[in-house]
Amino acid sequence: MRLAVLVLGLLLSLVTGAASLAPIPPSNRAALIHERLTQANLNRDHVMVVAHRAGWKKDGVTVRAENSFAAIDHAASTGVEMVELDVRRSKDGVLVIMHDETLDRTTTCRGKVAEHTLAELRSCRLVVEGQRKLTDEHVFTLEEAMLHARGRILINIDNKLEPEALVEVADLARSLGMPDGVLLKLAVWNAERLQLARDIRRAIGADIAFMPILADDAVTEPAFIDRTQSALGAPAAELVHWYRDASQPITADGGPLLSPLSRAAAIRNDAHLWINTYPITDRPEGMVAGGRGDYLALSTGRPEDVWGFFVERGVTIIQTDEPEAVIAWLEREGLRRSYELTN
Repeated sequence: MRLAVLVLGLLLSLVTGAASLAPIPPSNRAALIHERLTQANLNRDHVMVVAHRAGWKKDGVTVRAENSFAAIDHAASTGVEMVELDVRRSKDGVLVIMHDETLDRTTTCRGKVAEHTLAELRSCRLVVEGQRKLTDEHVFTLEEAMLHARGRILINIDNKLEPEALVEVADLARSLGMPDGVLLKLAVWNAERLQLARDIRRAIGADIAFMPILADDAVTEPAFIDRTQSALGAPAAELVHWYRDASQPITADGGPLLSPLSRAAAIRNDAHLWINTYPITDRPEGMVAGGRGDYLALSTGRPEDVWGFFVERGVTIIQTDEPEAVIAWLEREGLRRSYELTN
């Protein structure tokens, strides 16, 4: 299967012209990532990697403060395409980066983010979870995160606010001259939710990448994936394959969202299929990946049973807590292309 993916990618590359050997300045890397994101059918021989919470773990151990500048820098330096950052709002209305509703777990402060002004949040130092190791970083704004990442890496926005806040995020990205530097998304599970996504898609503008999140506890028909991708002009569909059956802890086929029909819909709509392999808090490992999470790949020494399993089913974007390990495996399998070459 991987050979077929590689052959397809090579043939498509020939259609677009011979590759140039000119090195790409770092300031242009984000534009090239955006190009690969929005031209899925020309890049199916390259699997993109997204660092969950900007890349805070290594080998299952928390080594950096999540959602931190240090994590963004490390992700960019290791070749990751996108960092996922969580967005909330301060008491005085500023968009800030924070995963939890409260400050307790990841900072030196206590209480809800929404009950603190930006000035107060700036006094909150980020800590490395578990160790409670103090860092030199404080809570920062979405604007500061965008400027820090600009030109180097894309930001995958995990919006913890009302869906309409995505319009504000898009406006901010555009005002900073980086409409191609962010990816916005919204969970979609029925016709009503799809209409909301279409309304938001129109409001944010066609120059900002926007995709649906589809979970197989509600979406089971590939036709809905097709309709959703087509309606939104989405470059990708983030798929959630819930682990539900304790008698079958590891998925055998990837569920309804990773069927041959889903792959056909992705190709028809020039879109990527995206899977998450990171664990979620207080749930079994692999909960959002049919039991095939990062830990399984690392503990068994068989990454082909996790990341390879999904690649063989058409996935071309993996969001993970172990971006270095994923990239290393993809490179060994010939499923990565350097950004120092242009199509």
